[in-house]
Amino acid sequence: MTDLSHPALPGSLPDKRQVAASFSRAAASYDSVAELQRAVGTALLDSLPASLQPRRWLDLGSGTGYFSRALAERFPQGQGVALDIAEGMLRHARPQGGAVHYVAGDAERLPLQSQCCDLIFSSLAVQWCADFASVLREARRTLAPGGVLAFASLCVGTLQELRESWQAVDGMVHVNRFRQLDDYQRLCAQSGLEVLTLNAQPHVLYYPDVRGLTHELKALGAHNLNPGRPGGLTGRARMMGLIQAYERFRQAEGLPATYQVVYAVLQKKGG
Repeated sequence: MTDLSHPALPGSLPDKRQVAASFSRAAASYDSVAELQRAVGTALLDSLPASLQPRRWLDLGSGTGYFSRALAERFPQGQGVALDIAEGMLRHARPQGGAVHYVAGDAERLPLQSQCCDLIFSSLAVQWCADFASVLREARRTLAPGGVLAFASLCVGTLQELRESWQAVDGMVHVNRFRQLDDYQRLCAQSGLEVLTLNAQPHVLYYPDVRGLTHELKALGAHNLNPGRPGGLTGRARMMGLIQAYERFRQAEGLPATYQVVYAVLQKKGG
């Protein structure tokens, strides 16, 4: 669930093999701690055009298949394809149904025929893609005329409380990097797809303590995978420093973790 902020900076982005392995390991624990993912994906599903009735849809970055099943329920006449870079997620999802096909693949190089989908739905997945322009090109290629791309992603400002707290401790990279909202706006405007909606909304979760947040990120497979992250175990002294630094953000509801969520609906012209 993390990002690859600036493709132009060598060494700044996680290796996709690490991403795939991390999420594969998290397949069994993911759904138990996926409050944010459920809320964001549901909001994205609600943003789809009311008239949309896809004959074939693609759940891009399908994970455990929760929204593949939701899409199958919403569009019972359509055929679904669930695609994820993490084969462990696909193995977990397949027995639960939803999609007709389960495909291991990369959003930047979709293993799909041109103009084969009427809807591409992607919730909290494309932030893993360093070359987001390629994601948009592939979406445009695989969408049929009139087809819709709906995605939710994360932008700068996500987990800012955690980032600032770690900066106060040791100044090292502990929190995944995220693309600027301006970059999403610019790339979508240049994609050749019509931008129907594009906006960012904060989503705040609260935790009783820091360990609750870090445990959840690990269970999601979304803990820090960035180059430059500290190696080895986090020392006790640094963890105590993190706890102390994060306490200054505490509110009545608990310790906040803010996610800046980008929601977008684009359409391919024609049809």
